[in-house]
Amino acid sequence: MPAIAFGRFDDSFSLGSFKAYLAEFISTLLFVFAGVGSAIAYNKLTSNAALDPAGLVAVAICHGFALFVAVSVGANISGGHVNPAVTFGLAVGGQITILTGIFYWIAQLVGSIVACYLLKVVTGGLAIPTHGLAAGVGAVEGVVMEIIITFALVYTVYATAVDPKKGSLGTIAPIAIGFIVGANILAAGPFSGGSMNPWSAVAWLDSSTEMCSCTINILLSQTISKLVEFLCPIEAHFPFVIKEGKSNFCSSFFFTFFFFETPSFAVHFDL
Repeated sequence: MPAIAFGRFDDSFSLGSFKAYLAEFISTLLFVFAGVGSAIAYNKLTSNAALDPAGLVAVAICHGFALFVAVSVGANISGGHVNPAVTFGLAVGGQITILTGIFYWIAQLVGSIVACYLLKVVTGGLAIPTHGLAAGVGAVEGVVMEIIITFALVYTVYATAVDPKKGSLGTIAPIAIGFIVGANILAAGPFSGGSMNPWSAVAWLDSSTEMCSCTINILLSQTISKLVEFLCPIEAHFPFVIKEGKSNFCSSFFFTFFFFETPSFAVHFDL
């Protein structure tokens, strides 16, 4: 596995790097604008009525299509991360430098914020939707639901777009990522709201405490996953798990565990 590298400022400020940052900014902006915009459109068309099955399907499809496009347009320039958890995982895995990952995070966050402000402007000030637990769904159930669907997303990203042993998958990776997001929203939307991307939540949250908690959870998840891989090789205990996929499994599991240990985030963000 490539070694973790901090990176050099001259490389991070090169023309190619700026193109990558711009690609991440645009990809995240497009995804958040379309995904959140679909929820705003539904509220407007139904006069803020409760979400019905048809509306849930429409929002899920919009998110899936938007993420497919966002990943595809950025894939050949920046890698089409869109999600800061993916960026951090690649930095820890040595595929990108830490410094580049930080700039990716900034680009993704700014893209999310700009998308939400643009939606406020073009919709005449309509409210940006947030998520809450459905009636009858407790905090524990919501957290478990979000753990499962986020694991599915992160593992799909790692298995189809990151793992060096995957071979050439062409357009299958962004399609698979978009499909799993749409499916997750259909499954979790009526219960916990469906989620998976911290920056698309932070974009319309007012609390800096929640942002810090989100970031700490990402750092803990990826760091501990690497420690577990080193101290307890998964293939030694679970021989049916492909050796090259152990990083995918550990990173995905610990990301979802630590990310959703913060209950406030289990009900706020939307991917």
